[in-house]
Amino acid sequence: MFKYEENENDIYISISNDLDIYTAIEFKTLLDKVVDDKRELEINLAEVTQIDCAGIQLLMLTKKERDKRNLGLSLVQPSNVVLEAFGFLRLVSYFNDPVAPNNRKGDSDGT
Repeated sequence: MFKYEENENDIYISISNDLDIYTAIEFKTLLDKVVDDKRELEINLAEVTQIDCAGIQLLMLTKKERDKRNLGLSLVQPSNVVLEAFGFLRLVSYFNDPVAPNNRKGDSDGT
């Protein structure tokens, strides 16, 4: 399931449950709507319970397309499942070290 929120400066997508071949089309449709948006894009991975190569490929494609356009993308609070997959595939550095804890902009802790 995907939760979408936006404000004047940012777009937030939260993923809960699976990011896999079965949810890839729905996620890709959502990403197609925001890939060119000039606002900062934040994808929260805290509640991802399963991820496969289809989900990882969509995250990589989103990063590539946003980078090509010099637009921001943050993958925040990756679940252990996501961290294990990124570590196994040696993608941690590709995604600019998602191991570091991040919070949504404007959260009360000041980040």
